[in-house]
Amino acid sequence: MQKPVCEKDRGSNKKLPWLPQFDRMLIAGIKHGPVVKREAINKITFRHTEVSLASEKYAFGGTLDAVGVRQAELLADRLQHDSLAAIYVTTLQRTHETAAPLAERLALPVIEEPDLREVHLGEWEGGLLRERAAAGDPLFQRIFAEERWDVIPGAEPHDSFDARVWRGFRRIVEAHPDQRVAAVAHGGVIGQLLHRVTKSHRFAFAGSDNASISEVVAGPDRIVLRRYNDVAHLLPLLQER
Repeated sequence: MQKPVCEKDRGSNKKLPWLPQFDRMLIAGIKHGPVVKREAINKITFRHTEVSLASEKYAFGGTLDAVGVRQAELLADRLQHDSLAAIYVTTLQRTHETAAPLAERLALPVIEEPDLREVHLGEWEGGLLRERAAAGDPLFQRIFAEERWDVIPGAEPHDSFDARVWRGFRRIVEAHPDQRVAAVAHGGVIGQLLHRVTKSHRFAFAGSDNASISEVVAGPDRIVLRRYNDVAHLLPLLQER
């Protein structure tokens, strides 16, 4: 049995500056010691990499900017030696672009999981969320006070969002018993999933960084959060800047 890697040995886990962008990545499928039984699945969630604000203003699918492209390469460097059975993305373009370097190195196709698409923000779609956050809009403050996105007019109802995220997660788990898989997802989705896994406050995990890694181990009897917001692989980017 492979010994679990201690994240302290991977380098500093310094938190990068965060502005709500709401996307990352996911991995499923590794047994690790006594925490779970056979046929466990590890899910590592990665936030998608940095997105061009100009493209996102017109289409919230977004394309990666130069920093996002570099983050995707560093993410692939980190995971290219993992024994992944599959790589999942959502219907949004930025997740496909984030997964592309890793998928190419591992010669794996990407699989779309529509239920892991980012929460629909109603009248604040198209990048408006960031503008309202920067402007200190009281409604933005209310989102985090009440820990729900549907305070935004026209946004996806909380119960519907929660149900589809959990449905998408369970579908991946059931498709890959005793395997390790990756899925590029979004910040709002990862936050909601980890809230369900840990039974924490809804927004306890709402602030993960772009291209960060979080890991969930799903076994027959329980689901465990193994790590959250690991960005050690992005240290070269900080040094380059």
